[in-house]
Amino acid sequence: MKWIITGGAGFIGTNAALRLIELGHEVIVVDSMRRKGSQTNAALLASKGIRIHPTQIVDFEGIKSIFLAEQDTDVVLHLAAQVAVTTSIRDPRSDFEINALGTFNICEAIRLCLPGAMLLNASTNKVYGGLDHLKVIEKEDRYAYESLPFGVSSRESLDFHSPYGCSKGAGDQYVRDYNRIYGIDSVNFRQSCVYGPYQYGIEDQGWLAWFAICGLLDRPITLYGDGKQVRDILFVEDLVDCYLKAVEHRAVTGGKCYNIGGGPDHCISLVQGIGILEDVLGKKIARTLADWRPGDQRVFVADVREAWADFGWKPVTSEHEGMAKMARWCADNLATIQTSIA
Repeated sequence: MKWIITGGAGFIGTNAALRLIELGHEVIVVDSMRRKGSQTNAALLASKGIRIHPTQIVDFEGIKSIFLAEQDTDVVLHLAAQVAVTTSIRDPRSDFEINALGTFNICEAIRLCLPGAMLLNASTNKVYGGLDHLKVIEKEDRYAYESLPFGVSSRESLDFHSPYGCSKGAGDQYVRDYNRIYGIDSVNFRQSCVYGPYQYGIEDQGWLAWFAICGLLDRPITLYGDGKQVRDILFVEDLVDCYLKAVEHRAVTGGKCYNIGGGPDHCISLVQGIGILEDVLGKKIARTLADWRPGDQRVFVADVREAWADFGWKPVTSEHEGMAKMARWCADNLATIQTSIA
């Protein structure tokens, strides 16, 4: 098939593009090339014969012209986004333009130019807000839901917190409604913490990669809150499997929203994550504590049973295996990473 990947020179996009090329698909990448590391990733993708359009998703005419030129496209994987809550608080207008308006632009461009294409949208668990109504208990090294053994369902009420939650939530709902109103074959993936190779992690986003980078560079980590926050972590190769399976079962998945993460079998606290990385790296990682950050959920675990029921997907990569692969990539590319975070 033929795929267009927006944000295709980013972390998830690079992994998806490389897998698709291996499987014999045609891939076109659209990327603003603004994010650190994107130029390096783009060079790798270009060496594989992937065509790259350095276009911003806020440029509707530019996006529309690309889609018009690629009218035999089967799937649009929409990954382009502003990805950090903290950045959205500092600059809410840019966050809105990229996440809300940008996603609207993609929906409109598909409606006008590629009505037969399937749209896969990378949404976020932040559409559920702080989930303050869910009872959380505190354990020795982690928080946990009191009565949600399988995690948060996609039927949970939407409650946008932070500019990031609002902008991504607006895009999420546009994607859903373009299926209902215009018949666009679309799927929302409300993703949890994804990690793996080609992730140029920073303190504000990509926390496992950032922790690995700090460990390799002997830099201290700042833990915001108490470090007991729990996330269900998802190795990026498992996420790409999810996209492929959802397309394979598009008769079932079209128009739906899925919570996609590591699920209850792959959830760890920040301090537990540091412990695994210390084991992988064979060294201690220094840390300090700071105040909680706005909108930081004490626990988020995705209920992934619906994805299993609908299209046979569940995460399979263990935390230790996934972090070892990520840390190995970081170590092999440490000089480039240092340049990107300087």
